[in-house]
Amino acid sequence: MSLHLRLAIDIGGTFTDTVLADPDGTILASNKVLTTHDDPSSGALAGALRALRAARCSASDVKGVIHGTTLATNALIEKRGARTFTITTAGFRDILEIAYERRYAQYDIALEKPDLLVRRDQCLTVRERMDVHGTALIPLQQKAIEEVLGQIDESVDAVAICLLHAYANPAHEDMLADALRARRPDLRISLSSQVSPEAREFDRLCTTLANAYIQPLMDGYLAQFAARFSNAGLDAPILMMTASGGMCTVETARRFPIRLVESGPAGGATLASDVAKRAGLSNVLSFDMGGTTAKLCLINSGTPRTARSFEVARAARFIKGSGMPVRVPVIDMIEIGAGGGSIAHVDRLGRLQIGPESAGSDPGPAAFGRGGVHPTVTDADVALGYIRPEWFAQGDVSPDREAARRALEADVGSALEISVEQAAQGVSQMVDENMAAAARMHAVESGEDLSTRVMIAFGGNGPLHATRLARAAGITEILVPPDPGVGSAVGFLCAPVSFELVRSRYGLLTEMEWLDVTGMLEAMEREARAVVAQGAPNATASVERVAFMRYVGQGHEIETVLPPGAGGAGWVPHLTDAFEAAYAMSFSRPVPGMEIEILNWAVRASVPGSARHTSVPVPKDAGQAETVSILCDVTGAEILVPVLDRANLAPDTTVPGPALIAETQTTTLVSEDFSAHVDACGNLRLIRKDLQ
Repeated sequence: MSLHLRLAIDIGGTFTDTVLADPDGTILASNKVLTTHDDPSSGALAGALRALRAARCSASDVKGVIHGTTLATNALIEKRGARTFTITTAGFRDILEIAYERRYAQYDIALEKPDLLVRRDQCLTVRERMDVHGTALIPLQQKAIEEVLGQIDESVDAVAICLLHAYANPAHEDMLADALRARRPDLRISLSSQVSPEAREFDRLCTTLANAYIQPLMDGYLAQFAARFSNAGLDAPILMMTASGGMCTVETARRFPIRLVESGPAGGATLASDVAKRAGLSNVLSFDMGGTTAKLCLINSGTPRTARSFEVARAARFIKGSGMPVRVPVIDMIEIGAGGGSIAHVDRLGRLQIGPESAGSDPGPAAFGRGGVHPTVTDADVALGYIRPEWFAQGDVSPDREAARRALEADVGSALEISVEQAAQGVSQMVDENMAAAARMHAVESGEDLSTRVMIAFGGNGPLHATRLARAAGITEILVPPDPGVGSAVGFLCAPVSFELVRSRYGLLTEMEWLDVTGMLEAMEREARAVVAQGAPNATASVERVAFMRYVGQGHEIETVLPPGAGGAGWVPHLTDAFEAAYAMSFSRPVPGMEIEILNWAVRASVPGSARHTSVPVPKDAGQAETVSILCDVTGAEILVPVLDRANLAPDTTVPGPALIAETQTTTLVSEDFSAHVDACGNLRLIRKDLQ
């Protein structure tokens, strides 16, 4: 009898996580394998086959694969994309150079500008011009097309076309693309009218350029991934996790790989949202710490905060405007280079620094014994006694404590003239303070208070650092869900199949051409439904339509949900009230007497994700708990603590700190000032002792 299983695969910078689940969402098997950077699909397949063996299932039982990867993100950060040219309207060659016409750090005389992927000599122009309404002011002539095509030689792999006001009329972009394809069928071409059809030329060009830059790499990778899995008998449909927390088909991902940036972290935020709803929590902080980065996301009323744009490859990691803007729907989170593989070093001023450079999986932390010689956060945790070799990554990787100590002594201890123990504590405290600072900054920018939130901790290193981060950030309660070590992959299983389209059509609310707007929204809905139907062919998608509104003269818009049905004058009072209510929530009160305008429109089609079932743990015979020596994270003294198997902890069990609660892919550190309680769903709830 054939089963209907699903595989979720999350490829990170250090580990590739795999989860195998049955139709009701119960996890049958999970594992972590080291990421194979030369061929990421190889490690992914190894993890999938291992999960099937552990569950005693065959490849034919798998009816769906959900995949998220950091490959697109890393290609942008590490500048490993294709040789790309841009084509813009004549007179607008320097859109990338001019950017926002401001410095992100006004008084920094050694300012490092964001690297926007192409040199000026790779930016071409063509004589043409559309106006804001899509009327051709200067028609695109064949002579102009031939002139620009003559400048694109065989060394060019991809072209990003972003013509002025192409979002209003894509005819000239289509003409250029057709001519390019006729001359160079192998060329990857990204059109701004398809990738990001919105006003704001700099953001639109950056998004189109980023899409073109990574498209050859991602297209080849996804084709290889699908072929490798199919050859192994895993020929089930593959869905890709997107940055917005939804899923799309491989075909859509190959056209718009920019939507895959931050797909893994989006799965983590989706998991935290699901866990919060099940636990009856309203406002939480999602904390996902993996091997390369740490991700923090604010979740309100069970829904992650979302944004219309984000930045990649920041020159200054905490400063807005220092990176490349990408305008696609995304879950709003802050990500810093603070993972288990983040390298610790002492700079020329004698200051201890952590990351953002990571040892990754190759060579990895010094404790892995794979050639790494520089100390990392994981090495510090191993030296402190928090990581037990027999539990780490199912026992596949056995960290060497002495190797970790040698690396810490060589790069930190000797430079600062401190002991190895002090060096390990310093690295650990520094990374926790870095994450706490990022969390506080993210909360302040969002107008939120961290002290009232419960932290949901997961990822390979999240439960290990949760109490230390909570203490530094002023958080008093932590929840660690089941299977936290592969949390993002688990989140893939409950993500919706969804797709969002955005179009720019400007007008005053009271003077809007509603017949044209209705036609545009209906066309967008058909397109969004068609994409979703590829991933969920037998389901009926729900559709939400949104207008991005602002007072005349303002620079940013507020999202306002449109009523059902065709647009008309009857919408005006409803949209006015809805906009002013949303404006008052952000700025205390509306502005009387101001006209309202609409810049962009969006349509979101989605099919809800599958239900996820969490089985209540059945306790085993715990026997005598092992006792190990660690350095206390509160006092710094060497103490003996019990190591408990999480699988042996029945609901309503309380574990006072200090203690280590180990499971197959991670360990939860219960600090001396916390105690852990197992709730009815199998979650670990860690609460500060002075509040109990």
